[in-house]
Amino acid sequence: MTNRSDVPPWVKLGLTAAVLLAAATSGFFLLHPERAPEPVASLVENLTGANPHPVKLLRPPVARLSALAQLGKQIFFDPSLSASGQQSCASCHSPQHAYGPPNDLPVQIGGPHLDDKGFRPPPSLTYLYRQQPFSIGPDLADVDAPTPLNQTADQARGTTRSAKVAGVVPAAPAIVPQGGLFWDGRRDTLQMQADGPMTNPVEMANANLDVVAQKLIRAKYSSQFKPLFGSMILDHPSFLVSEAMSAVARYQIEERSFHAFDSKYDAWLEGKARLSPAELRGLRLFNDKDKANCAGCHPSKAGADGLPPLFTDTQYEALGVPRNTVLPANRDAKWFDMGICGPFRTDLAKQTQYCGMFLTPTLRNSATRKVFFHNGYYHSLDQVLAFYNFRDTRPERIYPTNSAKAADKFNDLPSQYHANIDVADGPFNRKLGEAPAMSNRDMADIVAFIRTLNDGYGHVGSQY
Repeated sequence: MTNRSDVPPWVKLGLTAAVLLAAATSGFFLLHPERAPEPVASLVENLTGANPHPVKLLRPPVARLSALAQLGKQIFFDPSLSASGQQSCASCHSPQHAYGPPNDLPVQIGGPHLDDKGFRPPPSLTYLYRQQPFSIGPDLADVDAPTPLNQTADQARGTTRSAKVAGVVPAAPAIVPQGGLFWDGRRDTLQMQADGPMTNPVEMANANLDVVAQKLIRAKYSSQFKPLFGSMILDHPSFLVSEAMSAVARYQIEERSFHAFDSKYDAWLEGKARLSPAELRGLRLFNDKDKANCAGCHPSKAGADGLPPLFTDTQYEALGVPRNTVLPANRDAKWFDMGICGPFRTDLAKQTQYCGMFLTPTLRNSATRKVFFHNGYYHSLDQVLAFYNFRDTRPERIYPTNSAKAADKFNDLPSQYHANIDVADGPFNRKLGEAPAMSNRDMADIVAFIRTLNDGYGHVGSQY
């Protein structure tokens, strides 16, 4: 056995220097993970929770609201525009709740006397500034002239849909419905979307847009119309409503809180925050095609141009969410909300290959919501993750069962359209009795990560 005294001094000195250098290097990378070389980047990420590859995000510009947007803000918060006189846009799209519903009701209450229940829960109005018009097929930027929707749908009928895999870009343009606003994409612009609730009988419930125009004329901000829209605007009710809704749309574009991009995850992307161990595990599970595969529909990476991720691919999916029996409309066993093919959207009623499909929402701020999916069936992210995990492997945990203990699977869509439901993308590609894709800890970690998508990181009173 070699005696320490037999080790040459120069060897001792070299070993000591190597240890000190390694310690100093490790300490430097722990303090500056963004400078870590690739072989040690993952190690540094695991040890610190920091992003070893930070990016600079390209956010929308921040400026004082224009006169048009300031008018739109007043209209957005004006309850006098409703038949009840008590409901504004902000009543169902609360700024304190990420411009989504302020409560856990499956649908909101509206109508002339505020006693009518709606059909779908309001989606959030955040992060819609990049939403494209509804289309079927390649991005609109890739085509010279738009093809009529029904023609495109007919051409796509029978085409095998590419599987959605987290982190993998499809090799060919997706010939699927995408873009648009509302759960069924029936409006293409924020301006068009804004006037829908005005005459919806279970929302603001005005008899027609002429009634809305008269209320605008009597509004306390009516003096702003002529300077902005011309001296004759009050003589043309339909133009007045159209311009008023353009002001609401402008408010949604200019007001920073509709697309703040100031979540903890945004800070992490830029190297300004560190994820907890649970959040970091959740992010990896979110992006893992063999686990949650969330990023297949909710991409999590910033664009090459620095655009922050929206956490939606803006496409449409039929997921087979259980029927919500508390909705008044569902008391009629023959009534079904089938999304793109009706009943509220009518132009694609014959395109039955899309029955049951609804818009994929952003997951930003979803942890602040208390109602999920198009029918408001679930009320927490824990329940949503359980649906994804057990829908196919343990359906009796998701759907009502019959006397033989068999699950009444996909019970909110007529059986002739069950083939539309996604069974190809993970974790929906698992079979009855197989092991679920996620453990309880996995699901808890994913929820922890999704909470990092809430706006307001570092703000006083934020949920972080």
